[in-house]
Amino acid sequence: MNEIGSSIRPLRRLPPLLSLRAFEAAAAHLSFQRAALELSVTPSAISHQVRALEDTLGQPLFRRLTRQLALTPAGQRLFADLRMGFDMLEAGVDKLRRPAASQAVTLTTNTAFAARWVLPRMEAFRRACPGVELRLHASDTLVDLARGDADIAVRSGHGNWPGLVSRELMPERYAPLCSPMLGLKRASDLPKHRLIHCDWQPQALAPAVWTRWFREAGITPPRARAMKASGLSFSDETHATLAALAGHGVALLSLTLSAEERRSGALVQPFGPALDTGSYFLAVARGSESEPAVRAVWEWIASQAAPEPQSRG
Repeated sequence: MNEIGSSIRPLRRLPPLLSLRAFEAAAAHLSFQRAALELSVTPSAISHQVRALEDTLGQPLFRRLTRQLALTPAGQRLFADLRMGFDMLEAGVDKLRRPAASQAVTLTTNTAFAARWVLPRMEAFRRACPGVELRLHASDTLVDLARGDADIAVRSGHGNWPGLVSRELMPERYAPLCSPMLGLKRASDLPKHRLIHCDWQPQALAPAVWTRWFREAGITPPRARAMKASGLSFSDETHATLAALAGHGVALLSLTLSAEERRSGALVQPFGPALDTGSYFLAVARGSESEPAVRAVWEWIASQAAPEPQSRG
């Protein structure tokens, strides 16, 4: 018996729960009558339970004034502790009563991919993963996944990042795109049209800029200064896309991110070549790839990365 008993923790030396609840309610209202209404008992029952608690503790918890209650110093200390304890108990029980809360996952990617690829698919994601709250962090500055600045990333590049687990989603190519309103058909006619330029981050492995396109096309490019001066320049690819859609010129745009506009005919690729700029990759910090919510986002993005239609060039 002694051996068995030694493995059982000591009993908690607590007053009856009914007395503690009656005191906490009375202390909150400073009224036996309002406490009775809260607990659906009579005022005399509250008074009896509080008196029993005071007898158990050996000290008064209230000063009973004319038509009013006031807490003693001991009552104030006990009320503060009980209120905190009951709040924690209520929160714990409430968690069991409610359905499992949505798990939040932060996805970080560059602004163009966020606007052109992720946002149009958000409703589909909510239907596919109702238990996951996807938070989108759009920035052209890389965040530290290992430090926990985001849970999962879509990045362009080589996919070999220390401390990260990555998976190639799709290769990325850039090509001249424009509105069909321009009537552009041949590369030789390109100098007659305004060129739309888009800034690339310094860490880009193979930026799709017009000087590179002319070189790979085997065409003598205009002077760099003249090419910039006569064109339009944007810091964000989404704005460059909007300019091309409005017929303001010809832009080197992502064939992945412009897929919908090419399908609808709002943008056309009049000629090649298409420039290889690497691939898009999924990436997570090593060790977090098996977390259920992160895995759900990972699998959904991978399922959406279907091959794009082949383009000329």
